[in-house]
Amino acid sequence: MPGVLTGFAVIGAVIGVGYLVGRLGVLGPGASTVLSRVAFFVAAPALLFDTVAHADLREVFSAALVVTVAGTAVVATVFVLVARLLWRRPAAEATIGALTSSYVNAANIGIPVAVYVLGDASFIAPVIMFQLVVMAPVAFAVLDTAVGGRRSVARSVVAPLANPVTVGCALGLAVNLTGWLPPEPVLRPVELVAAMAVPAALLSYGLSLHGAPRPGSGDTGRDVWLAVALKTLAQPVVAYLVARHALGLPQPTVLACTVTAALPTAQNVFVYAVRYDRGVVLARDAVLLSTVAAVPVLIGVAILGS
Repeated sequence: MPGVLTGFAVIGAVIGVGYLVGRLGVLGPGASTVLSRVAFFVAAPALLFDTVAHADLREVFSAALVVTVAGTAVVATVFVLVARLLWRRPAAEATIGALTSSYVNAANIGIPVAVYVLGDASFIAPVIMFQLVVMAPVAFAVLDTAVGGRRSVARSVVAPLANPVTVGCALGLAVNLTGWLPPEPVLRPVELVAAMAVPAALLSYGLSLHGAPRPGSGDTGRDVWLAVALKTLAQPVVAYLVARHALGLPQPTVLACTVTAALPTAQNVFVYAVRYDRGVVLARDAVLLSTVAAVPVLIGVAILGS
């Protein structure tokens, strides 16, 4: 259990600092938005470039990747169908909701959980790469189109390609595939900026909690609770069924797939919501509630699977 508790303790501490800073008002009223934009436009692209450039692609393309894709697709589709067909939510809000239902906190919590619970950090690699290289760019393509309104076909195609996060992923993948790394004087500043991405996102999230209403209340309440239920319960169940019964994977791999699917919603989703100014309350509340709910779920999965 140390991995579960350590991961949550680290995140909680940094978010708590952000909340305290917001309560004291030392950064002013727009601090959360500014930090989110710094994370999205500056730090996150650097982090994604560095991560993808150094990733072992052989560990990514495995049976665990199939489980990740299946679990993500099922819960994201369910949220979009309910949000669009039953609740008539706009495409941008439904997209943020789909991310809150399926985009897991693979770095801040996933890595320590993989190390201390699963005994191998490589189990988290397929999740991280799928989210960075596939999920995020696809979501940005939808959000750019939905938020930008009517535009020419050329602009619709170019807009997602100009997204800084997508560019960071693409450059990192190009470096990885070619086997060429930039010289150290170039990489060092990138690594330094990349190190700011996670704390900036967490601090921004903590700042947003100050003065916020009770999570899961208001007009977005049912969206939040649906997203939390899908993320916390449905996604790990789907991952388990696919890994165990559809693919017949060995027990350690089944446990790894179930644990990674049970991770809470990533704070990145809140950063994306702030960037596009869509579904901000939904993302904020879903991150908080799924993080709280994931603690007993992860502990339960680890106990039952061991």
